[in-house]
Amino acid sequence: MRLKAALPKLELYLYAAVLYLSLLWAGTWIWDASADNVNRKVFKKSVKPGWHYFGRKMDVADFEWVMWFTTFRNHILFALAGHVIFAKVCSLISPRHRSLIYGLYGGLAVLVSMGGGFLALVLSHCFILYSVALVKRKWIVFVAGLASLATFKMEPFNTWQEGFVTGYFDLQDILFYGGSCFTIMRCMSFALENCEKKDGNYTFIDLLKYNFYLPFFYFGPIQTFDQFHVQANNPNLTRKQREMWNITTGALLHLGAILVVDVFFHYLYILTIPNDMKLVKQLSDWSLAGLAYSNLVYDWVKAAVMFGVINTVARLDHLDPPQPPKCITMLYVFAETHFDRGINDWLCKYVYDYIGGSHTNIFKELVATICTFVVTTLWLGPCELVYIWSFFNCFGLNLELWVDKIFSIPPFSNIEYAIGEAMSRRIRAVFGALNFWTIVLYNILALNSLEFAKLVGKRLIVQGFPLSTLSVLFVTYCGVQLVKERERKQAFLDDPEPAAVPPTPQGMPEEVGKKKAE
Repeated sequence: MRLKAALPKLELYLYAAVLYLSLLWAGTWIWDASADNVNRKVFKKSVKPGWHYFGRKMDVADFEWVMWFTTFRNHILFALAGHVIFAKVCSLISPRHRSLIYGLYGGLAVLVSMGGGFLALVLSHCFILYSVALVKRKWIVFVAGLASLATFKMEPFNTWQEGFVTGYFDLQDILFYGGSCFTIMRCMSFALENCEKKDGNYTFIDLLKYNFYLPFFYFGPIQTFDQFHVQANNPNLTRKQREMWNITTGALLHLGAILVVDVFFHYLYILTIPNDMKLVKQLSDWSLAGLAYSNLVYDWVKAAVMFGVINTVARLDHLDPPQPPKCITMLYVFAETHFDRGINDWLCKYVYDYIGGSHTNIFKELVATICTFVVTTLWLGPCELVYIWSFFNCFGLNLELWVDKIFSIPPFSNIEYAIGEAMSRRIRAVFGALNFWTIVLYNILALNSLEFAKLVGKRLIVQGFPLSTLSVLFVTYCGVQLVKERERKQAFLDDPEPAAVPPTPQGMPEEVGKKKAE
């Protein structure tokens, strides 16, 4: 198997040395750019006083991170801690009705935080989509669900619905759009699962218990209804061996990640620098490559930490929530690229896999990816930047299938077999390196700006050719090989090869030969 093809250890050590030294070198360029330009006018808007005793300022350009871990940290911790305590007490008193208790607590928290108008708005959408679910026609569910989602993404419907929230506070917009849009996706999951239910229907109370589970309500992730319904209504609350240890370890890792990001934001202003295009144009090609890569890594860390905090609470409630997204460093194929595994699982289950089937038919795959990115575009909010992002990611996903199809038929498959597994792995890593940078360029569109993405692409592909282009690709190739080595070791753990049995000499029974081998 290509996945289990090994390379010489010395070669892997060389790859590791090249990769880590290159990352360190690119980091020093960003460090210098951050330190030398801290007093620029653009920096003053998003670089604020930080560690007073060390004289360091902090990059606060990401509102979400600042909201979670600085401005509204105490409010979020209070709400989640209240849920944990309340849920634990009620689970001990009545484990069979804990999902109902979770829903009641979540509904009360929504009422207190956003008011009765917003609660009534959410309930009205739940009731409409529940009514549609009773028809048990998937296409009607999709039409109604996507239409409901569109009302929060397009004028004048979103402004009209915002009027249901009285007063104003800094977190209002995020809570409003997070709570309402996640509600629509959860209601669609409920309705689609109800279409699959052979006998009868799920109740409206089942939908409310699912939707108003507080840890998932405002910020996600989305857990599909079939999984939540089974797990939340399981009266057996015994934990697996070392489960609490794993939960505690995960919580400590998230705390450590928060501290590491805090340190980095005091020395590397990776979020503010891309906003100053005059400064960006003065940076070296290596700095730009490191800046683009570090922005994607940070976005993955942010998603992993924020979802990780919520998932820790969900695990304390005996749920098995969606896993954190796969690290951008480990990605070199479009099929695994996502920053929200909950949304990714939802799209795969109800759209991509449902339409694409086994993903071997090119036409079906094309239709499946187009439909998937149409829904994704509506989820993210239709605009020029999202259209561009969706188009290129959809094209990349299909191109991967086409290339894989072409190289799986003769004469290409025969050539790959003839050159051996190790050389095949090296050639595939070259394509993986090219793929990695297309993923980076396509996704910094959404994270930064179109202007920044165009500049990075122009410098690395056109102006930097051949020296910068080939050197960056070689470093990326080294990284892809290290990822492939990790996948190879994991493949042996998941599917260990059986021990080889020596051939049985003629005239000896097979049982005797096996005993000798043992």
